[in-house]
Amino acid sequence: MRVLVTGGAGFIGSHVVEALRASGHEPLVYDVREDLGADVRNPAAIARALAGVDAVCHQAAMVGLGNGVADAAEYVSRNDLGTAVLVAAMAQAGVRRLVLAGSMVVYGEGRYACPRHGVVRPGPRSVADLDAGRFEPVCPRCGVELSPGLVDEDAPADPRNVYAATKLAQEHLAAAWARSTGGSAVSLRYHNVYGPRMPRDTPYAGVASFFRSALARGQAPRVFEDGRQRRDFVHVRDVAEANVAALEADAAAGALAAYNTGSGEPRTVGELARALATACGGPEPVVTGEYRLGDVRHITADSSRLRSELGWKPQVGFAEGMREFARAEPREG
Repeated sequence: MRVLVTGGAGFIGSHVVEALRASGHEPLVYDVREDLGADVRNPAAIARALAGVDAVCHQAAMVGLGNGVADAAEYVSRNDLGTAVLVAAMAQAGVRRLVLAGSMVVYGEGRYACPRHGVVRPGPRSVADLDAGRFEPVCPRCGVELSPGLVDEDAPADPRNVYAATKLAQEHLAAAWARSTGGSAVSLRYHNVYGPRMPRDTPYAGVASFFRSALARGQAPRVFEDGRQRRDFVHVRDVAEANVAALEADAAAGALAAYNTGSGEPRTVGELARALATACGGPEPVVTGEYRLGDVRHITADSSRLRSELGWKPQVGFAEGMREFARAEPREG
């Protein structure tokens, strides 16, 4: 297939390009890093880029928690307006296959069980609780501390920050495009992606990048909350292979299929910090008790649907991936 990869010069996109090429496809890079005119919000430019294309792998996005709501308009413009312009141009060009870089942030908090009331959905954590160091969500019915579990694709969406809201809107736009055109759309809901070419610590970088940058300066990684918050850290090459599997799958026409894309090995943020400190030979992490209001406590994936339906499985283990990431040269922006 001839595949247009938006954001193809970025962290994840560049690995997707390599994976597509290795699988015998012809990737075409569309990225503002290489051409200032290559903005997905530019209808004329994206229409030209779609000429002769069989499929689109849409990686271009503004990512991370950012600065609360101060940059909300920029997130909506880049992520949602950009996706709207893209799918409109795809409809016009007759391109009928789309793989979207989705995100686990659409779920908000993960899956929780109360010993008395079964599976429940806790509300947003309060400032008072966070200030007091009460980080674990409690049952909304009885106030008992909850047990975290794996979230699957059937869980209701509950975006809790601006970025999350834009990622959910991208899925809705892709679904509307699929219904309107009879095209097939797949959203890969990435969990915490890390690996070579991850950008340096900016307000939009992931926690692994912050920790590695601190260690490179000879400083201890600063771990927020109590370090016990659970995430699923998945290697970027495994994510790239998931994109290839999604592009090659016999996806249903006229609908959006969503797949969690994680390693299946929940780890705490504290474990991540310690693994990187060990790999870098740097100082031990410091647990600060600080927090970011838009963060959720636990979110870890059940990626069994991606494994069973598309035949994908991760290849890079946590320890191996952390050692490689510690050695990798960071990139700017």
